[in-house]
Amino acid sequence: MQVPPQISFRNMERFEDIDAQVRDKVAKLEEFCDCITSCHVVIEAPHQHHRQGNQYRVRIQIAVPHKELVVDRQPPLRQSAEDLRVAVREAFANMRRQLEDYIRQLRGHTKQHAESDHGQVKKFFPEADYGFIESSDGREVFFHANSLLDNHDGLKHGTEVRYVEEAGEKGPQATSIRIVGQHHHLS
Repeated sequence: MQVPPQISFRNMERFEDIDAQVRDKVAKLEEFCDCITSCHVVIEAPHQHHRQGNQYRVRIQIAVPHKELVVDRQPPLRQSAEDLRVAVREAFANMRRQLEDYIRQLRGHTKQHAESDHGQVKKFFPEADYGFIESSDGREVFFHANSLLDNHDGLKHGTEVRYVEEAGEKGPQATSIRIVGQHHHLS
């Protein structure tokens, strides 16, 4: 890490054992992901409840290349007291999951899904295996029957569909077309 971790206690005294727990958790995150450039941890007791015990908020901010990861663990609702060690452990477990996701994205192991558009079949020529979808913004989008993910037996004018739009040779083209509301059963 380029900058030593910052640990702040707000509305409460500094506990050396909690400080040591946080430093240990930060070191484990660094072992897991060596691209962390900075880390700031804030432990806060937002409300001092003498009858019900304290509720703790743990906020972790970690800077990695091109991104900042944040966990803001709020105290559970309607819980009388909370163990500070548990709050710290849960916040760091959440941060570890975010770091795992970040590393998977860096390595390209996460599948990026194209956003699907919504429209209705405007024209369909089953004998010629093509048709046109009217997009939600009123444009006409060409499709070929090979792009249908469902059986096209029930496909007709007005059928609602979801699709991925791409640039075709002669204009917009729909791929990965699914009929809205059609259930898929495993064989």
